[in-house]
Amino acid sequence: MKELRINLTKEKLHNSEIVKVPLGPFSSDLIEHFSTLNLDGIWLEGEHGPVDFSKIPDLTRSCDLSNLTPIVRVHQNDPGVIYRTLDLGAQGIVVPHVNTKEEALAVVDASKFHPIGHRGSFTSRQGIGVENYFSKANDQTLVIVLIEDILAVNNIDEILEVDNIDVFFVAPGDLAQTMGFLGGASNPEVKQVVKNTIKKIVSKNKIAGTLSPLNEINDFIDLGVTFIAFSWISWIQTGAKSLNENIKK
Repeated sequence: MKELRINLTKEKLHNSEIVKVPLGPFSSDLIEHFSTLNLDGIWLEGEHGPVDFSKIPDLTRSCDLSNLTPIVRVHQNDPGVIYRTLDLGAQGIVVPHVNTKEEALAVVDASKFHPIGHRGSFTSRQGIGVENYFSKANDQTLVIVLIEDILAVNNIDEILEVDNIDVFFVAPGDLAQTMGFLGGASNPEVKQVVKNTIKKIVSKNKIAGTLSPLNEINDFIDLGVTFIAFSWISWIQTGAKSLNENIKK
């Protein structure tokens, strides 16, 4: 029998270490290249990207081989969507638009087996050949909820009362929209709400996460954020700009 793979990202987070998780379009081959970059996990996009159920097994398998935690953002807070994603090999789940305590409780209920929740009883791809998988899986499942609506910000105290959520992730894009600033993630008012919400999360001894531009990462770390997601597309943009500037005219 084999041992259940350790969720390295979850382990680091609960040891108060900073984790770095890139998001963007990924293929199995590309994930292998990311294995050399001293990162912690891979954010696989199933809400705004092409990741569907048929792609999750190979993408997560590539993460396993690359020693990176496979984290999948699903498109809705639905029990079947959540536990099917976990069954197919995700070690972490990101659930969008969690706006109330009840919605946060529903995420936990769908993500965890008894006695914590009611996740459908099926052995994940991660659990093939693992003895007593069901008694071990809860400890290795990373649960992340997105605080991305002003309603969630207003309800943050109650949402933070929910146990078994590993990361409360403040997402600026949709938050800006719900504040009346379409496309205004960099709006000063939005940024202040993000900052205040992160402070509230940290003050309750909960783990805070956010999406950060590369030049603001240390500012968020100073606020207490330990789960840092960032787009790797900017790397291509920077490289392309450098290429074009250095080509002889």
